[in-house]
Amino acid sequence: MSVQPFVNAKILIVEEQQLALSYIKQSLDQLAYKNVQFAENAQLAKESCIHHKFDLIICSFDLSKRQNGYQLYEELLKKRLIRQSTGFIFTSAETSPELVHSIVELQPDDFLVKPFSIKELKSRIERVLKRKRSLKTLYNLIDDENYSKALKLINSELESGEHAYSPILLKLKGETLLQLKQYDEAKQFYRSVLELQKFTWAKLGLVETLIANNEDIMAQKMLKSLIEKSETRLAALDLLSRLELKLNQFEEAQVSLVQASQIAPRNIERQKSLSTVARINHDYECSYNAQKEIANFARYSMHDSPDVYLNAARAGIDFALSTDQHDQITRLTRQTQQYLSDLKKQFPNANNQTQIDVLNARLHYLKDEHSKARQLMEQLEDEPQIRSVDAALDKAKAFHELGFQHKAEALFGQIITHCERHQQQNDPAFMHLLQQQQDERRNITMGPKELNNHAVKQFQKGQLDVALEAFTQAFRVMPKNASIALNLLQCLADATGKKATTFNSNLAAKCYKTLSAAHLEPEQQERFEKLQAQLAEMNLDFKP
Repeated sequence: MSVQPFVNAKILIVEEQQLALSYIKQSLDQLAYKNVQFAENAQLAKESCIHHKFDLIICSFDLSKRQNGYQLYEELLKKRLIRQSTGFIFTSAETSPELVHSIVELQPDDFLVKPFSIKELKSRIERVLKRKRSLKTLYNLIDDENYSKALKLINSELESGEHAYSPILLKLKGETLLQLKQYDEAKQFYRSVLELQKFTWAKLGLVETLIANNEDIMAQKMLKSLIEKSETRLAALDLLSRLELKLNQFEEAQVSLVQASQIAPRNIERQKSLSTVARINHDYECSYNAQKEIANFARYSMHDSPDVYLNAARAGIDFALSTDQHDQITRLTRQTQQYLSDLKKQFPNANNQTQIDVLNARLHYLKDEHSKARQLMEQLEDEPQIRSVDAALDKAKAFHELGFQHKAEALFGQIITHCERHQQQNDPAFMHLLQQQQDERRNITMGPKELNNHAVKQFQKGQLDVALEAFTQAFRVMPKNASIALNLLQCLADATGKKATTFNSNLAAKCYKTLSAAHLEPEQQERFEKLQAQLAEMNLDFKP
């Protein structure tokens, strides 16, 4: 079988399964490829890419020794160990929707399902190599971020007449216009392409251009239809969440990010965004689940770091502090300790003792061991500069929970100043979170557990006004807590009935929404039903 003119192409095969490796070796021998190297794991593949420039990499997704194929390709791209002129073909025996969507999101050149025939392998290799060779000059310009020259070359190629890769050139032109921030020209370009053919990439490119151009209503209208189609759903959800974040529609953004993360959970940056937005919405369970996914998929990847395990532990404590279910608190405490154990195993030489002390202080606070918690916090030295924003934020929360209000306030101010000076200013959602956390802790001096306990005591004493204010504050920072929602709704009803205060129907509707979505204990369910009947008798409108 002749494969001219590609017999001398430099090819790297990354495969750990001996049968699969043997089959590919025999296949390439039959196809007369002469310049082939092999790597049985991701580390050897990276070393090969450092020392050699390959025309094509064929990589198994199913690598099991530390990094898998997804993590390898992601790192090769991010660290520029391969260029766009290098073809990349994934192979995998698994074809689950989650895996396929994750692979598609990385945009490799092809995906081969194991087992495959020699004929199919030959066809895919030739197709990729031919395209990469034909567009090599253009890919190199894009790799070098020389977008102006790349655009000129694209226009020249398109103007020369019928081009074998016209659709690819058109797609690259749109992406290059976006890189150059030529949004008006990009919008006109995408619309002209769509008049000729309804390319999926052109629809998504037009939406991205509309968002960048602040044409939000038109972007939302297009996204509604794109989300309904399976081939564009993931990309459309990402764009929609970006638009919703831009408009400070945080609850809507969380829904979009959750849906996108369920489709392709391996995207670490998306999971980080979800965790941030969930914290803005005080949905600590969702934030914790996102951090768990990060800890799961980041291990051995380029994202793996002590912060991965520390942030999972922090999110677990935040979640535990927002619930009053004893079994759940016990489970979260155990999982938090496990993340700290995993941290020591993964990074035995990392110096994280101060951050671990803060986490242990918060665990003591969670267990009502306030004296131990305060002792740990009092021994910590003040740091002149912020080294880790996440660590500083956790420390500020611990100060607040334990009553060190002035220290908490000073540290929040230091964090915000630091973030405004550094890269976090490019993440408006995270800055919004920091400002929100500072404002809430400035206005609500008690920790979450004390606040709820204080409200219950005042309610039992018949101090409805004080109790109502305390329950409202507690519900503000723990809107998913069913017990607080139930107590607040009861307090609203009693204050209206006994003291003739104005009924806050909007707040009651939020309580009803939380209670309707929660899994209530039998006693809570009975109490909720009695409350609904009581409010109905009072002719009070409280449902959303």
